[in-house]
Amino acid sequence: MASISDLISQAVKSAAGGVQIPSDIQNQVLNGLSSSVLGSLTQTATQPGGVDLIKNLLTGKTQAAASPVTALAGNLFNNNVLKKLGVGAALGSVLTGIIPKVMGGLSGIIQDRDGDGDVDLNDIILTLTGGGQKKSAGSGILGAATSILGGLFKK
Repeated sequence: MASISDLISQAVKSAAGGVQIPSDIQNQVLNGLSSSVLGSLTQTATQPGGVDLIKNLLTGKTQAAASPVTALAGNLFNNNVLKKLGVGAALGSVLTGIIPKVMGGLSGIIQDRDGDGDVDLNDIILTLTGGGQKKSAGSGILGAATSILGGLFKK
């Protein structure tokens, strides 16, 4: 199983495939898209209710374009990448429009991996770490689990 970084990178390359990105900034743009998506997931995971937002997005319960996780990724990309690169408004808009496609490409990756019959925090952790089926570590420790999730998303 691929890591979340690998999955994001694949989704970015797939979504950006038809966009003409100047060759001198292509790597910066693709890396910036990946970093922004990962940063959004990281920041969201550490906020109250964030794990549920991620779960809803990655299970496909929330459409990517409507997710606050997607909106945050767009803001991060705009502020941390596009403004620094100084691309024009038209290209910037096209590039920012890739983010919902990337997030949509990630939806459906979370499944019941621990065999307990539902998709829960443990399944998210197992998916993001590339783990297979394991017994559930238990629930009710949302704060600790959120910290673990936050740690997983860090590069």
